[in-house]
Amino acid sequence: MKISCVEPLGISEDNFKKLQSEFSAKGHELCYYMDRNESADVLVQRMKDSDIVIVSNIKLSCSTLSACPKLKMLSVAFTGLDHIDLGYCKEHDITVCNAAGYSTTAVSELAIGLMLDVLRKITELDGVVRNGGARGAFLGRELKGKTVGVVGTGAIGLATARLLKAFGCKVIAYSRTQRREAVEMGVEYCSLDNLMKQSDIVTLHVPMTAETHHLIDSKKIALMKPTAIIVNTARGNVVDIDAVADALKDGRIAGAGFDVYEKEPPLESNHALLTSPNCVVVPHVGYATREAFDIRAGIVFDNVWHFIDKQ
Repeated sequence: MKISCVEPLGISEDNFKKLQSEFSAKGHELCYYMDRNESADVLVQRMKDSDIVIVSNIKLSCSTLSACPKLKMLSVAFTGLDHIDLGYCKEHDITVCNAAGYSTTAVSELAIGLMLDVLRKITELDGVVRNGGARGAFLGRELKGKTVGVVGTGAIGLATARLLKAFGCKVIAYSRTQRREAVEMGVEYCSLDNLMKQSDIVTLHVPMTAETHHLIDSKKIALMKPTAIIVNTARGNVVDIDAVADALKDGRIAGAGFDVYEKEPPLESNHALLTSPNCVVVPHVGYATREAFDIRAGIVFDNVWHFIDKQ
């Protein structure tokens, strides 16, 4: 089979050559592209003769997939699959495997980092010092003792809850399914409205589906305390970002930390969050650690070998 990795996965050249040799020894061809190119025409050129394609979060639409008649399997180096036309894949019997769990630690740690940054204004104060300033009358806030609402208690939500417990937080949660592990660590489940009302910090950990689109809208944001902050390391469209920006500018919430947006960065210079006070923004890096990428590569190629072995 021909296997094409259409973008770099953070694999070293030595590891790639080792993988290439392993596939070649079994009669397969592995092609690995060292640049990321989201052009549909380029993707088709890279994919059209492939039996198996490896991709992370580049969008694969129906038109792109339909230009690849040999395609039998997608090994997606990502947790979410909302960038893949799953309907087309199902209709054409294309197996789709994700890399669930590779970035659980990475994303949960970033969520905590964003909370600390917003509470202590680390990014803002870095600029103060670099511009010759001093503390003045600044006072930050501590994470310990805060009530944190975790929206979604899947693997990443649970990992975030564990870290929050270690910081001495009270953790409450809203999720479609209540997890025994969460209850055992002392997490209290409640309705989403109650979570928004009670929380000093709201942190989002749900997938992007039709049901979760703008799950946090202007009505939900209006329930938050004026001293509360919101952190999103899940998917951009889980939140009405304009509603968050309006609440920040009006002082109806105290801060926000975002890793995800309506689209992948770069953002337009007039994006609502870029002019919002006490808002820390990073360019979708929750999953991007050396450790997570190494785990991801293992999962992605294990999925490929498992598929090949079943043929």
